[in-house]
Amino acid sequence: MDEILLLDATERYLKGEMPQHEISMFEEFRKSNPEADQLVVEHIYFLQQMNKYGEAKKFKHSLGEIETKLLEEGFIAAPKLTGKARVVQLWSRYKRSIAVAAGIAGIVSLGSTGVVVNYAKKYSAENYQVLVGRLHETTSQLNETTRAVNKLKSDKFNSSSAKNEPKVDYRATGFLIDGKGYLVTNAHVISQMKNIYVENNKGDFFSAVAVYRDNNSDLAILKIADSSFKTISNLPYSINKSNADLGDQFFTLGYPRDIIVYGEGYVSAKSGNDGDSTAYQLTVSANPGNSGGPVINRNGEIIGIITAKDSKADGVVYAAKSKNIYSLLEKLKRDDSKYQNIKVPTNTALRGFDRKQQIKKMEEFVFMVVGN
Repeated sequence: MDEILLLDATERYLKGEMPQHEISMFEEFRKSNPEADQLVVEHIYFLQQMNKYGEAKKFKHSLGEIETKLLEEGFIAAPKLTGKARVVQLWSRYKRSIAVAAGIAGIVSLGSTGVVVNYAKKYSAENYQVLVGRLHETTSQLNETTRAVNKLKSDKFNSSSAKNEPKVDYRATGFLIDGKGYLVTNAHVISQMKNIYVENNKGDFFSAVAVYRDNNSDLAILKIADSSFKTISNLPYSINKSNADLGDQFFTLGYPRDIIVYGEGYVSAKSGNDGDSTAYQLTVSANPGNSGGPVINRNGEIIGIITAKDSKADGVVYAAKSKNIYSLLEKLKRDDSKYQNIKVPTNTALRGFDRKQQIKKMEEFVFMVVGN
C-alpha cells in the first residue's frame, strides 16, 4: 500500500470513518505487514503529539493575553536594561518554558520548534495558505517573469547582478524598516530563494540578501546589497510595539500583481491560526504575492505583516504582529554586532493625513520581493 494512502487510511480509522468491512481488511493488513504496522503506530503517536502541541499553543496564547492585560492595566511593567547589567523579570524569563512544557515530546520528536510550528500549521489546517506568488504557473505570470528578467539585465542593475541573468520564480512583498536598505518580509517568502531582488513602485530593481530569518515568527530581514540604492533619510511611518485592538481599521499595500495593490479591512481577532498569540486574524482581501506586506492603521503605524490566508473562508487573513520585528532585530543584533546601527522608525509623519495622502507617502517604501 502506498505510504500516503496508508496514512490517510490510518486517520480515517482513528476518526471512525471506515465501514466495518474496511476496518477488518485494515487490521488484517497490519497483522500481515509488520513494516506497515510500525508506520501506523508512528503516525498515531505523531497525531497524539500534535494534539498535545495544540493544547500547549492554546495555553501559551492564554498566558500571552494575561501578560498583555496586566501590562496594559499597569500591574506589571517591562524592566528597562541599563548599563551592562542584565535585568530579567522572572515572568518574562520563564513563561515560554511553562507554555511549551506540555508540548515538549512533540518538539523533541521533530527536531526543532520551527519545524513543529510550520508543520503543525499545514497539518492541522489544510486551508492555511501562505501568500507567495509562483510566477511560472500561468501564461500571464510567465510574461511577468520575462519582464522581470529583462529588467534585471537593464542598466538599473549593477554589473554583477546583470551577469547572473536569473530566472524569477517567486513574488511577494516587503517594506523598509530602515532607510539604509533593511526590509522585512516573511521567512517563507525567501525560504526557496537563492537569489533575491526587490523592486520599488518606480520599477527600479535592486539585488538583496537575507541577513536574518526566524521560522517561529515567520519573519525575515533583507538588506539591499546594490550600489545603485540610495539611502533614505526618514521613513514616514512607525512600527507599533503594542497590540492592536479588536475592530481597528487598517489598509495594506502589496504585490499580488506586478503593480502595487491597495486593500483595506479590520482586525477581526487578536490571535492568528490555531490561537497563535504572535499573530492577528484580519478581515481583508489578500492573494498570492501579498505575503510580507505591511498592515497600516489610520495613524500611519505598521501593526502587522501579512503571512497567510484561510483558503476556505473569504477574507480571513493572518498577519504577524509588528512587535515581532523588534524581537527579530534584538536577536540579529545579539548574534552580529555589525547590525547595531539598524534604527526602526518610532514616530509617524502620516498622522492626520487622509488615506489617499498616506498611500502616496507610503507606497515608495513598499517593495516587490522576487527571486529564484
